[in-house]
Amino acid sequence: MSEILATMAGNWVYWVVAIFAVVAAYIDGKELRVPNKLTFPMIVAGWIFCTCCTGWLGQTWYEGLMWSLAGTIVGGLTLLPFYAIGGMGAGDVKMMAAIGAWVGVTIVFYSFCVGAVVGGIIAVGMILCSGQAKKHYNQFFFILNEITTVRNPEALFDIASDRKSSMRLLPYGIPMAIGTVMYMAWERMLV
Repeated sequence: MSEILATMAGNWVYWVVAIFAVVAAYIDGKELRVPNKLTFPMIVAGWIFCTCCTGWLGQTWYEGLMWSLAGTIVGGLTLLPFYAIGGMGAGDVKMMAAIGAWVGVTIVFYSFCVGAVVGGIIAVGMILCSGQAKKHYNQFFFILNEITTVRNPEALFDIASDRKSSMRLLPYGIPMAIGTVMYMAWERMLV
């Protein structure tokens, strides 16, 4: 038991990220947004930690900062295209950027991949439970057609904004949090 606790203490950074992800998902599920007062301090704290605590990464302060900045950029870029066309909120993008600031490029990318699969499964489950599978099936191809024909992110964003009131929304912070925690648990970062 003491070995498990010692390992968990050694992996406290991943626990910070996991707790942040769960809190962000809870707020997103409740309010359909991930607030800046949660994401921005987490991003900055990740930059500071990776710059100052170079022993954790085994790098110089400059390499630690660059590692954290790269994770922030990749984390944000994973969801930025979906935000640009109105598919999700900016808080979800900043949530992934914050995770990347702490854990770097590789972990945030794989967390996104797992979260995308989880999000797809949740979305299909929501559709099947709604009893309106045919409507959503047709709506999917309608939206896909818009994306391929309009090709203007600003116009797509406006179209998606107009459509949001009639759609069933999935707070995407939830699957991203599940994906992050699942990936870190799978890779034994939490124990």
